[in-house]
Amino acid sequence: MDILIAIVPALMWGSLPLVVSKIGGSTAQQIIGTTLGALLFAIVTFFFVSPELSTTAWVAGFFSGAFWALGQKNQFAAFRQMGVSKTMPISTGMQLVGTSLFGVLAFGEWSTTTALILGISALVLIIAGAAFTSYKEDKSKEDENIGKGLTLLLISTVGYVGYVVIARWFDINGWEAVLPQAVGMVVSAILLSLREGDLFTKKTAGNTVGGLMWAVGNVALLFATAKVGVATSFSLSQTGVVISTIGGVLLLKETKTKKEMTFVIIGCILVVAGGIMIGFTKQ
Repeated sequence: MDILIAIVPALMWGSLPLVVSKIGGSTAQQIIGTTLGALLFAIVTFFFVSPELSTTAWVAGFFSGAFWALGQKNQFAAFRQMGVSKTMPISTGMQLVGTSLFGVLAFGEWSTTTALILGISALVLIIAGAAFTSYKEDKSKEDENIGKGLTLLLISTVGYVGYVVIARWFDINGWEAVLPQAVGMVVSAILLSLREGDLFTKKTAGNTVGGLMWAVGNVALLFATAKVGVATSFSLSQTGVVISTIGGVLLLKETKTKKEMTFVIIGCILVVAGGIMIGFTKQ
């Protein structure tokens, strides 16, 4: 039963890009809808859990959530440039590399020889995996949008890393982080989207489903960490990239040749393997 709970984040987060892409709407409608869904979930759970929220939890949680919205909005934008099946492995790889390096430099992680070997090996696998998933068989038809997509993913990675690092730096986690982060997400999403029109539409409302999915995955990770440990729960959460990548091809009909699909599958395996190895450096 505990392992089933630990799989929930992968299912939720892996399916989120597919659901949001199917619902559609502009990037602004997608990120606002998603963050509103997360806020709705946070408000409901707050009345059941009633965690004590300090000033630090509110401020750090708010900015952590704001960075998450920056990361997610730019990832949504990257879907339009490169497709879900190409974006997700690269985005996951960049997040894992970014958070891992920051953990080493700022928090002194990988302090043992074993952890250092595992960590460096994991980063090599992740980078190789991301390279595999971006393989294009016909070089004469290279995607003209790949440069724009990678730029968006760099910004996205800054957002995701900021989200993780702020929460870690101020030691806010668990239930105390849920509501402050959700408030920061919504405010940031709206501010980042002010220049775009039609922010609140039926598409925005539909995309709240994505926010609820993200929130369910987030809470499931909290429970899973307590039940099976950080290494196992973190590692299993990374496998969601396989769902989003394969789903992008099968459900969203993103075109891949047989050879490209083979490279995508190999790349996903490498990224997941790297994520699992990083998970075990956290023991």
